Amino acid sequence: MTNTPDHAFLGVEISATGRRWIGPTVEEDRLAEALTQETGLPAPLCRVLAKRGVSAADADGFLAPTLRDLLPDPQGLRDMDKATGRFLQAVTRKERIAIFADYDVDGGTSAALLINWLRDMGRPATLYVPDRIDEGYGPNDAAMAALAKDHDLIICVDCGTLSHGPIAAAQGADVVVLDHHLGGETLPDALAVVNPNRQDESGDLAHLCAAAVVFLMLVDANRQLREARQKGPDLMAMLDLVGLATVADVAPLVGVNRAFVRQGLTVMARRNRIGLTALADVAGLDQAPTSYHLGFVLGPRVNAGGRIGKADLGARLLSTNDPHEATALAEKLDTLNTDRREVEARVRDLALEQATERGLDGPLVWAAGEGWHPGVVGIVASRLKEATNRPAIVIGLDGDEGKGSGRSVSGVDLGAAIQRLTHEGLLIKGGGHKMAAGLTVARDKLDAAMARLGELLAKQGAADIGPADLKISSILMPGAATVELINQIEDAGPFGAGAPAPRFAFPDCQIHFAKQVGANHLKISFGDGLGGRIEGISFGAMDGPLGPMLLGHNGARFHLAGRLEINTWQGRQSVQLRLEDAAPAH
Repeated sequence: MTNTPDHAFLGVEISATGRRWIGPTVEEDRLAEALTQETGLPAPLCRVLAKRGVSAADADGFLAPTLRDLLPDPQGLRDMDKATGRFLQAVTRKERIAIFADYDVDGGTSAALLINWLRDMGRPATLYVPDRIDEGYGPNDAAMAALAKDHDLIICVDCGTLSHGPIAAAQGADVVVLDHHLGGETLPDALAVVNPNRQDESGDLAHLCAAAVVFLMLVDANRQLREARQKGPDLMAMLDLVGLATVADVAPLVGVNRAFVRQGLTVMARRNRIGLTALADVAGLDQAPTSYHLGFVLGPRVNAGGRIGKADLGARLLSTNDPHEATALAEKLDTLNTDRREVEARVRDLALEQATERGLDGPLVWAAGEGWHPGVVGIVASRLKEATNRPAIVIGLDGDEGKGSGRSVSGVDLGAAIQRLTHEGLLIKGGGHKMAAGLTVARDKLDAAMARLGELLAKQGAADIGPADLKISSILMPGAATVELINQIEDAGPFGAGAPAPRFAFPDCQIHFAKQVGANHLKISFGDGLGGRIEGISFGAMDGPLGPMLLGHNGARFHLAGRLEINTWQGRQSVQLRLEDAAPAH
């Protein structure tokens, strides 16, 4: 099938969720067929490889990514030599070290990497995580000045690139920044700013999260220790933290990020980090983790402290070596995550209602409300973006100011637009990267700022984006969907941002069983009449037209689309379809 406008995949022009199905291009079909013939690998796997531009000669290496082959030279990043040198100097001289970390998963894992490394070297470190509500994102003058009085070195992780004033306030201490957020035209007066998204960097490593940048510095530190005939801590055992951060921060799963996540999952499966083990247990995770679990089970719980609880809970959980503390922190974060869901649901409903009244077809979808919790506005912005396929901003107003978060769609650089608004004086502060950004705005400039942001995003084509098409990798018959095939396809992963999991269409299927489960989910069983039969689950299906259509199927046949996964129940594995869409099979 081609993906020309007059040829929808399986003829589905408008699906149950209102989307047009788009199949692989003629070129992708040709490449996949050639790959299948040259490698002998299963055709569905070869379709994934072809989509990623993998040749037959590179297939084996792609399916087994290694850090040895993919890890960049840390010294390729500007200021890395200064950062590592000062860090090791502080360790050797037994200086007092403080770590100033952002309150999300990337910040928490970055801090835990440094704390664990230093602990292995017999050195303590002070952890400081700012309160999201009282202090906002990144370093502030008061905190940095206070830390500088009692420490010789302050390391800012996942923050600091735009913090000129606060870093200047750290009188008497050296400051090293290890970050990945978009840099401005000038850098703060720190001893070193290591950031692949500095404006004077090549951009080759722009896909790294902050924890990966921290890891690279530790790789450099270990190398220098080896040259001095000293032994550094085991960095391979720390890849669980790097993998978690890479997925939770929605970094694109390309290049070395694939190896970070793949090997991080292997490390995590050993259950050696007591904090992550306690969190997995309290979350009911009873199988080896996948990238899905990092992004949707563990990540949100680590984040919960920074969103609506005490900001340092996540970093403390990830760095503790006390089993009792790990259990207590995991239970607290699990409870906070439940609370966060309730707060998020309230804000989401209000934001969607307000954004709908304003209009969902412009270049920007936005909403602002009194007292909306700053800890959930980013998640709600994600929900608005997903619902509208438009860049979205959600802002919580408090007094004369509003603090908000934004999420963007592919091809629209939200971070750059937010920085432009800050330079123009319409925002008090703001920053981020292409797909996500944060901002603080004066209440009396809110409408003007959002109107101007809409103009900037329109110039990038945000107003011309239609409803999201549903991209299908290929057709698959139920009988061909086996646990073995799913395991083979997983070798082309991990899947996530920048590397979506393949989505298969099961054509002309009969619904054998359909039942609503929970408040709004749908469970089904379907087959093609040729012996193949698959269970399926569609989360939230009853909130839209998909669930009711399949629940009242009356024997009709449907094309079904979704992603395959392995369902583990009481030690037994079976194939399950994570159902995303359907259309009548005419």
